[in-house]
Amino acid sequence: MGTHDTLEDPRNAEVLVWMNGALVPRAQATVSVLDAGFLLGDGVWEAMRLHHGKVAFLDEHLDRLFEGLAAIDIDPGLTRGDFARAIDETIAANGMHDGVHMRLMVTRGLKKTPFQGTSARASGPTVVLLAEYKQANPELATHGLKLMTVHVRRGRPDVQDPGWNSHSKLNCITACIQAEKMGADEGLMLDPHGFVATCNSTHFFIVRKGEVWTSSGRYCIEGITRGKVLEVARTHGMVTRETDFALRKVYSADEAFCTGTFGGIMPVASVDGRTIGDGTRGPVTERLQQLYAAHIEENTR
Repeated sequence: MGTHDTLEDPRNAEVLVWMNGALVPRAQATVSVLDAGFLLGDGVWEAMRLHHGKVAFLDEHLDRLFEGLAAIDIDPGLTRGDFARAIDETIAANGMHDGVHMRLMVTRGLKKTPFQGTSARASGPTVVLLAEYKQANPELATHGLKLMTVHVRRGRPDVQDPGWNSHSKLNCITACIQAEKMGADEGLMLDPHGFVATCNSTHFFIVRKGEVWTSSGRYCIEGITRGKVLEVARTHGMVTRETDFALRKVYSADEAFCTGTFGGIMPVASVDGRTIGDGTRGPVTERLQQLYAAHIEENTR
């Protein structure tokens, strides 16, 4: 069972996709072969969830989106309010309210010819918002994930900043491929110094003597769910650590879990064949699941 395990929903075949200001049937929602996102992975994106007709933690997602756009020098031609209205238009047009996963994508737009340089730009940015009826498999909340450490490392900011939520995902894709070939649900990735960084599509935590540990954050995306889990843990009196730690600390941990926008908080049963704790969801993980769910409810009232 992977961290993005879900059941197919036939309603998704008929959803309308927001593309540069127009709502387009999904089957017709296509981009050119000369789009910079397709040609070069030149763009950034956000994944969001809809609860009670509202996007959870929208401000934080827009903060990260605009930070990424500034980093790669893309002016989307849209304000925060414009993006919020695009979301509202999309969910209204599709009659959506709950159980929805949204992916907002911004690329540099059309190129005159396949070339990296911005001088080959032939249009403004391409902006797409795809909303799907997509619920995580409920078993992800209790079924322990199997992780394997992969050889692919998270890079340094002067190579390709690991904090960018970019369309260029080959670093994580190659980690995912290796994990899948080893029969794992996710690949656990180390940083350039050999410390635990993150997973290929989720963030990674361990619990040791009641303390909640995660990586320093220097070599991973600034995860919204990651940050919210740390926030609710601290608010409710838990000791948290954002620190460098080696795999030996993982193998002897009492509990472990992964976090992500789609799956929320997902317990980990084993890492590299070592059973974590007793191989089941631990009490701290379960408590954090409850606190995080309550935090989402509060944010989307």
